[in-house]
Order: sequence, then structure tokens, then C-alpha cells
Amino acid sequence: MGIPVIVMGAAGRMGAILTRLVRESDDLQLAGVVERKEKATELSNLGCPVATDIASLLDTLPKAVIIDFTAPVVSLATARAAARTGAAHVIGTTGLSAEERAELEGLAVKTPLFWSPNMSVGVNVLLKVLPELTRLLGDDYDVELAEIHHNKKKDSPSGTAMRLAECLAEAKAWNLEESACYCRHGIIGERPKQEIGIQALRGGDVVGVHTVYYFGPGERIEVTHQAHSRENFANGALRAVRWLHGAAPGRLYSMQDVL
Repeated sequence: MGIPVIVMGAAGRMGAILTRLVRESDDLQLAGVVERKEKATELSNLGCPVATDIASLLDTLPKAVIIDFTAPVVSLATARAAARTGAAHVIGTTGLSAEERAELEGLAVKTPLFWSPNMSVGVNVLLKVLPELTRLLGDDYDVELAEIHHNKKKDSPSGTAMRLAECLAEAKAWNLEESACYCRHGIIGERPKQEIGIQALRGGDVVGVHTVYYFGPGERIEVTHQAHSRENFANGALRAVRWLHGAAPGRLYSMQDVL
């Protein structure tokens, strides 16, 4: 028997990939899936319980690890249910507000909770490398970032772009709320020195591209991460499941803990 896993939104783009990879894994077991009523019938061939709410599954599977790439309101409700039973919960949902993240941090005291807006190993290594690059280049280099995603993505900028921007602002000792610039239009004057431009492009079926630019005197440095497949994120999530299984509650874990 492998680690029991519950996949939220199992009929969705990420949910379907996660479900397949869990079933193909040697050390994980698909213990249940959750999906909206109108889509639940599509999942009847999985050979596991199919539910329309997480609470009913957790009554019988209290030791399962939940994987959740849904929407902020769903992820928060799922985290509350997990906290009531002590189930571990891996969250890859983006678009969470500061208040929602604060609630997750509070719930993490009661049950093992993991949240990362990007499960890619490469992106999380960048989060380690970029602060040092930013400090070494210094104040003479203007910092901007751009992200590209498919035309179905609902949040903008992406959660990954915002985490990268937070990383850059922390390295500069700036307040991101004060230094972020999401749009430029019209006669806006010279670019302020204390500014991080964050631009979002949408189109086609792009899985995800994030580029950080350093514009300096006489040169430009570009650091780009391109995701070629959603399996990249799914495999990172399964790595988090294996790490979180058996972990103690106490704080909101992230991919940095897994790495």
C-alpha cells in the first residue's frame, strides 16, 4: 500500500494529470477524488471513491494527503476541512490574497499544510539564486519581469510572477506594494528608481514562461524559466506529497522546505 492521495478537481487540466501520475506511481495510491457534480460521472472508471465534497472523503480517509490545484475559495474550504481531521494538504492554487495566505498560516498550526504557487524545481531554485544576483548587480540595474500564460488562465499576474517579484523586492529591501508597477500608459515620465515592472501576456496554450530582466549601463541580463508541460508542476506536487506525508504541523511549508 502506498501513501493514500486525494486529488481535488480530478477532471480539470492539472487534476487529470495528477490523477494519472498517482495511479502510475509505485509508492502512491489514489484513495479518492473530488469533483463538481456535473463532472463526477466522468471519473467513475478510476476505481476509487468519487465525491463532490472533501469532508465526506476525509471521514473515511483521515490519513490521506490532499493535492489541490483548484481556486482560492475551494482551497481555503479544503484546508479548513483538513485542519478538522489532521489530514495533510498540498496546495498549488494561485491567486490567493494576503488574507487567505494568513488564514493558511493559521491552519498550518493544526495540520500539515504546504503551499507553493509554482511546484517547479527550476523556479524554486531561481528563488534562491535571484536575491544574490540582485544584490551583486546593485542599484544601477533596473529590475523588471514578464510572464506569459495560456488564454484560459484566470489570475493575473501569475502566482509565480508575484512570488518572483516578492523575492526581488525582498532582496532590494523594498515594499512590493509600493514599488510594483503593473501597467504603463500615456505620458508617465521617467521610470522611478524604486520600481519593479510586472507585465502579463496571455495567449494560446502557453504553459508558463517567466523572465526577469536586469537593465544596466551598457548591458542587459535576462533570466528565463520556461515550463514545457504541466507534468513539471505535477511531479513537483507529488514530491511535496511524499515529503509532507508524516510531517508535523506547525507552519505553512513550501517548496523550499522540500528542496
